[in-house]
Amino acid sequence: MKPKTKGITAAVVGTALGAGGLAFVAMPASADDKPALPQVSAEDLVQSVMKAKPGAFDGTVKVSNDLGLPQVGNALPGASALNMDSAHIFTDGAGKSRLAVTQGASQETVVHDGTTVWDYSSKTNTATKVTIPAEVAQQKGAGSDKTADPVAASTELLAKVRESSTVSVDGTATVADRPAYELVLTPKPTERTLLREIRVAVDSQTRMPLRVSVLSNGTATPALEVAFTEIEFTQQPADLFTFTPPKGAKVEEKTPSIDQQHKDMAEQARQDVKVVGDGWDTVVTGKVPADALNAAPKQQSGERQGRNTDPKALLERFAKKVNGAWGSGYLVTTKVGSAVLTDDGRFAAGAVPEQVLYEALGQK
Repeated sequence: MKPKTKGITAAVVGTALGAGGLAFVAMPASADDKPALPQVSAEDLVQSVMKAKPGAFDGTVKVSNDLGLPQVGNALPGASALNMDSAHIFTDGAGKSRLAVTQGASQETVVHDGTTVWDYSSKTNTATKVTIPAEVAQQKGAGSDKTADPVAASTELLAKVRESSTVSVDGTATVADRPAYELVLTPKPTERTLLREIRVAVDSQTRMPLRVSVLSNGTATPALEVAFTEIEFTQQPADLFTFTPPKGAKVEEKTPSIDQQHKDMAEQARQDVKVVGDGWDTVVTGKVPADALNAAPKQQSGERQGRNTDPKALLERFAKKVNGAWGSGYLVTTKVGSAVLTDDGRFAAGAVPEQVLYEALGQK
């Protein structure tokens, strides 16, 4: 899919998952699975999570969701990730990682050794090798977005909402056979959000989040679950972080470069995006490129499914047509978030009711 087309579809998908990474959720522990642990204050537990450095580990993550998303299949980038069977994560604790995502009979493997990122699909038997420029590799977090650590995402979430939350410790739980504290963040009464609470199961020893639950208003179970089912904190073999393409695989090599045009586009995108509000009712607004609603070129032989997506046709099929003082456009809602895209290319997205989006669109 063309980069400009990705802008609109990513905005819709990102909002459906909830603003500020609120998509990372998990199921509460069962009543008979509560280990005895020393008492800890909520603030001390939050601070320990923010400062935690769990080191090397390997773990299996399970994902399930009850977001209420339309059945779009692979039409939107990232949508298929919500339906993955499991993911196995390896990290050396110093920047190298390996991620294996299973969906049905196929598997996608992403290996990041610090200077190179391999992305291999068993379904198409294709591999992409991306060499990271030295100046980029030195930056913290450089590499493929697909190797992003869910622990970092949970930490970022805590940083974003704790000031606008009532924070408490609600007993203990056992997650992936490890004792954990249940940290609960509830929005303060002044927050206008679709979410009721966030529950983070924190490993009692490493202080690493093992699962996170986001529950929306009016529901008894989480809207989405991402949780470790198995995890071991141990040094990982070095050969896990190298990759050799299987025999017969089609290999494409890339070296990212940032030219002036890309810099100008990034700067324009930064200027177009505005954050309205803070905490739980944060709304991200901006404008997509003028031709973002145009259909992408038809996919060529060997390309991945979904690259010939027509964003406007998807909106007309799955979104609700709305209008107001702010203009007219399309509204997408889920249990944990909503997004509106106007006919003139503006968007607003957040874990909030639609009226909050409309108010954000009306701000100058």
